Amino acid sequence: MSFPLARSLGALGNPTRFHKSARLAMLLSKSPSASRTVAAAATRAFSASAARREVLNVASLPPRLVPKYLHKSAKGCLLSLQWPQPPRNVLIIPKLHAPKVVDSAVAFAKHLHNDYPGVNLIFESRIASHVHETLPFPIYTSDPTYFPDHIDLVATLGGDGTILRAASLFSTQESVPPVLSFSMGTLGFLGEWKFEEYKRAWREVYMSGSTVAVQDLQGPHTQAATGARAESEQSTPEVFAGWENARGKNMGATRASKILLRHRLKVGMYDADGVNINEQMMPTATAEQNNFHHHLHPASEDCAIPHPKTVMGAPPAFHAINELLIHRGPHPHLAIIDIYLNNHWLTEAVADGILISTPTGSTAYSLSSGGSIIHPLVKSLLITPICPRSLSFRPLVLPLTTKVVLKLSERNRGRELEVSIDGKRRAGVGIGMEVRVEGEIVRKLDDGSWTGGVPCVIRGPGKGEIHDGALEDDDGWVVGLNGLLKFNYPFGEPPSGF
Repeated sequence: MSFPLARSLGALGNPTRFHKSARLAMLLSKSPSASRTVAAAATRAFSASAARREVLNVASLPPRLVPKYLHKSAKGCLLSLQWPQPPRNVLIIPKLHAPKVVDSAVAFAKHLHNDYPGVNLIFESRIASHVHETLPFPIYTSDPTYFPDHIDLVATLGGDGTILRAASLFSTQESVPPVLSFSMGTLGFLGEWKFEEYKRAWREVYMSGSTVAVQDLQGPHTQAATGARAESEQSTPEVFAGWENARGKNMGATRASKILLRHRLKVGMYDADGVNINEQMMPTATAEQNNFHHHLHPASEDCAIPHPKTVMGAPPAFHAINELLIHRGPHPHLAIIDIYLNNHWLTEAVADGILISTPTGSTAYSLSSGGSIIHPLVKSLLITPICPRSLSFRPLVLPLTTKVVLKLSERNRGRELEVSIDGKRRAGVGIGMEVRVEGEIVRKLDDGSWTGGVPCVIRGPGKGEIHDGALEDDDGWVVGLNGLLKFNYPFGEPPSGF
């Protein structure tokens, strides 16, 4: 039905509107120009601009914001996230080959765009090529080499593998953006939040450091009707720049988002002459089999997209959040590896392989190989043999500052051993080559903030979720041991405490 006909039929139900419509029809019949004017106005009233399904280049975004991590609580060891201004560039990483998770990522992106219009949404190129047609606003992507200079925050939707994939994007960087993880994978021991909590989780992270008080996190837009905002402004002496117009509130200046800095390993590969050959190890982040970022639209014609920076001098160290693995791979013979600790020969390992793990990685491959479980706040690294020939070769827990060297013995009969970092094969080592590993130090700076490691946003307990005398720091870790790993699960009876 055409628009004029619909208006005429609608007027029949009201005598007054019917007479007005009749008079209007008579005027239009006498004046063709007036008829064209009215028709054009009706057309304009019902016109809608086309959805902006653009994919822009990450290099056109503002530079990265680096938050501070401060220790403000005397009751725990977790740090407080303090943004200097609201985060702007957010990288969303959903689990691969999981359509439902990708749909959740799209819903999360729409929420951020609608309620936080100043946030720029970034996807890996293989994801951007899939979702950009479903998003009626511009998104960003590029070669991952641009990410470290522009990403303020990373949000992962998936399991532990998705978090490892996010960390691999910054495997050659000393500084990593905060990681907000939603557990949507198979196990999700590292995932902190359920996706159903994404509005609360994002709000807490976004407002952390704003010094704006909170009264209604679950319904942040109800404050205007209740007058709560005016009350909070009287009690808050200062609001940092950038949050003045933010709708809603966070937990308050003394209850910022909690951060756990997860230690990483620093890995270097050296040839038989002692020369660093890290440049031969392709980062996982650049191994995307999708050239979608070659067809990006620049933000403007005047926007010059620079090439990725090349680092002069020594190749950068690779970082592992879980573990380093040397394994015999497809070769039929056991690997023979000399292990040195702080330049002292420890032993000759004859095994399928050797693992060097972080406390975070102690619940991964190392645990399956008989290694100990280490709390993520313990500054240590773990050496675990994989199927050793000697039954007396047990796992070792060492100080984080220990320098470990794994050298392929001349007695090794295999041609080459595989080297993997966080489950991704990086290179092979031959006889005489070395893999040098040491822990990444998380240290306190002169201004009181902390640096190093992978900053992971920890879910704080809600009302009624924490028992008297329990520390917030251990809540999620203990729940994960019991609920996911079934720690000391009794045979023949259900576990207590659930």
